Amino acid sequence: MDSPGGAAAEDQQEFAGRVKSFFESAPPLVDGENVSKKIAGFISRNRRASEEGRPSRVVCVTSGGTTVPLEQRCVRYIDNFSSGHRGATSTEYFVKAGYAVIFLHRRGAYQPYCRYLPEDSFLDFFEVTEGSAIRVCESHAKEVTRAIRDYRAAVDGGLLLKVPFTSIFEYLQILQIVAGSMKPLGSFGMFYLAAAVSDFYVPWESMAEHKIQSAGGPLDMRLAPVPKMLSLLRKEWAPMAFCISFKLETDSDILLKKADMALRKYGMHVVVANELSTRKKEVVVVTETGKVKVRTDEQHREVEEKLIDLLIEQHSHYIEESEKDAVNG
Repeated sequence: MDSPGGAAAEDQQEFAGRVKSFFESAPPLVDGENVSKKIAGFISRNRRASEEGRPSRVVCVTSGGTTVPLEQRCVRYIDNFSSGHRGATSTEYFVKAGYAVIFLHRRGAYQPYCRYLPEDSFLDFFEVTEGSAIRVCESHAKEVTRAIRDYRAAVDGGLLLKVPFTSIFEYLQILQIVAGSMKPLGSFGMFYLAAAVSDFYVPWESMAEHKIQSAGGPLDMRLAPVPKMLSLLRKEWAPMAFCISFKLETDSDILLKKADMALRKYGMHVVVANELSTRKKEVVVVTETGKVKVRTDEQHREVEEKLIDLLIEQHSHYIEESEKDAVNG
């Protein structure tokens, strides 16, 4: 009979094999070298000592849902539900608090500083004057000015880098690059993993190269489980970073149980539990020491504003404890 330790080692070996297979079979990241340089440069600039002689805090905010291509020359794909609103909103509050933010976002999802703009075409924001000049419509002037001002302040101040993804392959490759670049930050790095990541995918080598023809009859396709990279992020890619993941469920009866399970299984520092129907009004912050419910309030503070305040407080405590351990170690 195999020992429990031997079974665990076998499971770990199997997981490592699935991770290796995923990355080896993934299509090369488009413009990957340039993406890596941008990320490394952004983090390097923010590693410079501040007035207190400490590096700046950097957070990677992931936002929006990943797609699962069904063909190599993709026409069809399976999508993950996520508007990216929480990630975009949270990014604004992190920047406001002085964090440098790598905003790893789904193309076409909500963007920071744009959520107050009307959802109409951006062409509706402008009008042509009698002299054929272009100006912002008076009805939208306040919102557009605010969005441009805050966005430019974040980018020009070196506090915001936007990196887009679409597929599960792109997302995990870029996340690995970000984590490797953030590793030297130690406890000053944070991952705020709000993206809705696909649980299953079609291995690249198993895909049809061209568009799947409907004339072929019923479509029978086998999906493989996406290796759970959270444990790799915590243990290998950026082991000292402060890590926050999210758990979304439609059933409130299992939500907190699943959040507790994710906390233990992947070694997260925080799991933010949110139920689909109430996610815009309240979340539950789950840690080893307990659970805290965060809600919108009478002052109309968004749930993200209160959530980020709490997480920054927890991150500060984590940094202090890590520095004490380093001194005593």
